[in-house]
Amino acid sequence: MADDPRFPIGPFESERRPLTDGERSRCTDTIEAHPARMRAAVAGLTDDQLDTPYRDGGWTVRQVVHHVVDSHINSYIRFKLAVTEDHPRITTYEQDQWANFADGKTAPVEGSLRLLESLHARWVSFLRTLGSEEGARTVDHPELGSISVDTLFELYAWHCRHHEGHITELRRARGWG
Repeated sequence: MADDPRFPIGPFESERRPLTDGERSRCTDTIEAHPARMRAAVAGLTDDQLDTPYRDGGWTVRQVVHHVVDSHINSYIRFKLAVTEDHPRITTYEQDQWANFADGKTAPVEGSLRLLESLHARWVSFLRTLGSEEGARTVDHPELGSISVDTLFELYAWHCRHHEGHITELRRARGWG
């Protein structure tokens, strides 16, 4: 595990430069593989294990799974806004509050895993149509400032691996197989 369990693969870093078609494709490949990787990450976990925080003061595995769906629904919309509007201001959401609603704390993960599979199938089919022209379009992010669609590709590919890492590193640390 990384020195900081909040960032099992390290914090997000972007050079904020245009991606090549190959880089954009690799990001999309990561996003496409994510639902199966999340399903594998939680496979066989008991409810007690799903309700274990991945770090002290962190979300439970269950909350992480539900958070990814919340985040990626927002991301799908962000990508669509970015390529259909002129530098739209996108919104953030209160992730911790969303994670602490009853559905985030207690709902079975299967519903979110199925939603993730469907959402990513649709999202990836859209992402595969985007090229350098769309990659250069920008959004106004309240926390990150002006960022390109290419940076969003990088961000969400990282986000997939980041949260997979929370679960797989916890499994490794606890010997959960």
